[in-house]
Amino acid sequence: MGNKSSLLLREEEIAQIQEETGFTPNQIERLYSRFTSLDKNDCGTLSREDFLRIPELAINPLSERIVHSFFAESHDDRVNFLQFMRVLAHFRPIRKKQENKLNSREEKLRFAFSMYDLDSDGKISRDELLAILHMMVGVNISEEQLTSIAERTILEADTNNDQMISFEEFCRALERTDVEQKMSIRFLN
Repeated sequence: MGNKSSLLLREEEIAQIQEETGFTPNQIERLYSRFTSLDKNDCGTLSREDFLRIPELAINPLSERIVHSFFAESHDDRVNFLQFMRVLAHFRPIRKKQENKLNSREEKLRFAFSMYDLDSDGKISRDELLAILHMMVGVNISEEQLTSIAERTILEADTNNDQMISFEEFCRALERTDVEQKMSIRFLN
């Protein structure tokens, strides 16, 4: 090892992160190295601007929502390494014998649901769905088409006819989707 980042994580910290997130010590070391390379101020935390310097994230149409998810449990505008790892754990591939509560199917769905639930009220409204569709496709689809997609999605997923999609309805709508596969980052294998 011998690199700067491995010297800053103690074995007990690695063990705690491994227990909580399911990442292997090697994965933790690699992600810590990436974390410290993003930490331009060398203060042990990341800002929103640090995240937006990640090229793949900067070009993602949902980058603001994704970055927001890292700050959900932060009480200020900084994210420490453990908070960073907790969010990344949602994207850790599920291994048959080593499921972890942060990357279970339900938690992956909760994370995806939170991307759409802009006001965090536990429901996805037509306007929230429309806002996300705008972020995803921009001006490539007409307003009428986007509205039609949003309304049709609500109509199909909303089983209790309240014109909103609850988490349970969201899960039901995605029950045939391979969420475990689609919400896994391959490099973490």
